[in-house]
Amino acid sequence: MRLSEVDIPAAGESHNRSRSEALHVGSRPRSRHAHWQSLDDGGQLLVVNGSQIYDVDREIVERLDAAARLGDAAVERELEAIGVFSAPRIDDTPLVAPPLHALSLAVAQKCNLGCTYCYAGQGEFGGAPKDMSLQTALRSVQLLVDGAEPGARVNLAFLGGEPLANRAVLRAATEHALALAQRRGIGATFSITTNGTLLTEDDAAFFERHGFAVTISLDGLRDVHDRQRPFRNGAGSFDRIMARVRPLLAAQRKMQVSVRATITPGNNNLRESLDYFLGLNFHSVGFSPVLHASARNQELSARELEDFLAAMVDCGAEFERRLLRGERYAFTNVINALREIHRGTHRPYPCGAGAGYLGVSAEGDLAACHRFVGDEAGRMGNLSMGVDQAAQARWLAERHVHHQVPCRDCWARYLCAGGCHHEVIARGRPACDYIRGWLHYCLQLYSRISHACPSWFEASATTR
Repeated sequence: MRLSEVDIPAAGESHNRSRSEALHVGSRPRSRHAHWQSLDDGGQLLVVNGSQIYDVDREIVERLDAAARLGDAAVERELEAIGVFSAPRIDDTPLVAPPLHALSLAVAQKCNLGCTYCYAGQGEFGGAPKDMSLQTALRSVQLLVDGAEPGARVNLAFLGGEPLANRAVLRAATEHALALAQRRGIGATFSITTNGTLLTEDDAAFFERHGFAVTISLDGLRDVHDRQRPFRNGAGSFDRIMARVRPLLAAQRKMQVSVRATITPGNNNLRESLDYFLGLNFHSVGFSPVLHASARNQELSARELEDFLAAMVDCGAEFERRLLRGERYAFTNVINALREIHRGTHRPYPCGAGAGYLGVSAEGDLAACHRFVGDEAGRMGNLSMGVDQAAQARWLAERHVHHQVPCRDCWARYLCAGGCHHEVIARGRPACDYIRGWLHYCLQLYSRISHACPSWFEASATTR
């Protein structure tokens, strides 16, 4: 079935709210083995093992509905009868000493902003403000490059605090990584997450020369952003950032400059922010809900996550409209979800944290990721002694999705893989309904785009 624009309902608050509620209902787990739904032109079946997607007719959907009322064993028998049930591709065995392929350096554990929700305690991670020394940065690069096999690709990320508060070390580490990688015959990519207030035209030239992925933290339009991300003296930061980021937007060719917007209660006008930033030539824009914050009133409740889902669906509908008109509309969340669904992603961990990806504190301590800097829960050794293999082994055993409750019985387990480790350890899993609802919607969207514009997936796979 091919779609036209009239097949996509017009956006509206009441429509999106009711659609959000319908997504929550439709995405409730009925079987650990599969997830299925009726579509306008038939049905869709996701077999959890291997994240395999099938177009099916209404009769199969009805048979699975009936089987689900009898229990999971009946669903398993039905899948066997259909011919889509197979031996598990993921077992309980954890990863063992995976090769390191990415490091994030907390080059500046300090920040000039006073963000209302900062998990890192205003960028200082619970301690005194500090910079990473050049020696520590160079040793970190050595650790990353030494473990790479010839032909491999590694990524060096710079975070904080505000990483540009220690610009000299950031640049020296980048140049050192490139030199070492070239000698080893490996590729090296670079990224930075910055609040944007310290950017210069020289930074634009440096990032472009080295092909950085630059993520700017902008939480919405001026009023929302200034409320959430003021300077320490309470003044707004939006105008300063927009002035500082213009040279990067003009220069980006090898470099890609994107927006990451953090969503707190009351900050729900996603479409307006998405359209505004994409209109300024940002490469892409993505949204991240606050599930754990230093101030608990900045965390989204279950009701607020419903509103967030409604706003995300509104953005997804606009992505679909633009796609069918042949326009680029770089809404990161939906693009990434569609790519994962298309490639059949099935994984026991949500990310590389504690495995192929580690964070390094300003003092040279290793952590499961940048969010665990200074947190004993994610300590992974230090640069002097290397990766703590015992701590890493415990982490990989405990964080495997089969050992997470209720994840191990959820149909979304190999797409979600249990959620952000840091948020789960700190707060639990308040976002399960949201995650399932979003995936349920993205599966519907995947079916429509697969029929209406299958070439999009081939083009998307070749773009960064």
